[in-house]
Amino acid sequence: MTKIKKLVICFIGISIVGCLFITSVNLYVYISTKNQISKHIENADCILVLGAGIRNNQPTPMLQDRLDEAISLYQQKKAPKLIMSGDHSRNDYNEVAVMKNYAIEKGVSSTDIFMDHAGFSTYESIFRAKEIFQAKKVIIVTQDYHLYRALYIANQLGLEAVGYASNPREYRGQVKRDIREIAARCKDFMSCIYKPNPTYLGDTIPISGDGNITNDIIF
Repeated sequence: MTKIKKLVICFIGISIVGCLFITSVNLYVYISTKNQISKHIENADCILVLGAGIRNNQPTPMLQDRLDEAISLYQQKKAPKLIMSGDHSRNDYNEVAVMKNYAIEKGVSSTDIFMDHAGFSTYESIFRAKEIFQAKKVIIVTQDYHLYRALYIANQLGLEAVGYASNPREYRGQVKRDIREIAARCKDFMSCIYKPNPTYLGDTIPISGDGNITNDIIF
């Protein structure tokens, strides 16, 4: 057998194994969490809203829908607190302040809203909800394509969680998100094996306290 044939066979073998791994991980994440997504939510410590971007200091449509669903659950008294988790890595980009301000405008008390300024990824947001905010049972609000991964991470980190899907409309670029999510599930599957610390930890901020302790800028 020539060297080229050996390389081709090796490449094909690696490709098959890779495809099987990706398919298996995605199916496992979906199957193991689908029963945790519900429209009938039990009481929880808090509602965790995962960031989805801002434009001109306003939530993107996807983030607005997450916020609206979370605020509705709060108003139904499904949980007494909200955690707004997102990206505040730059002075000119404060996703969590926009999220909190939006909720306040909808009538949520500022004291009931905690801001996680270092929720740079789904994994980090959930890790910090458990370790920094001391949450024990959470309602995770995001679109369903993203919810399976978020619930899987929560399960693997020992955080009791139920998911509430926010899908009132179609979003531009969703096909790209769906494709990217396939890879993201594999990445976080591995993260949940090794359980690395997030970019930032710090002192605990119990969710039972006053959310204003996490304030930075409210626009």
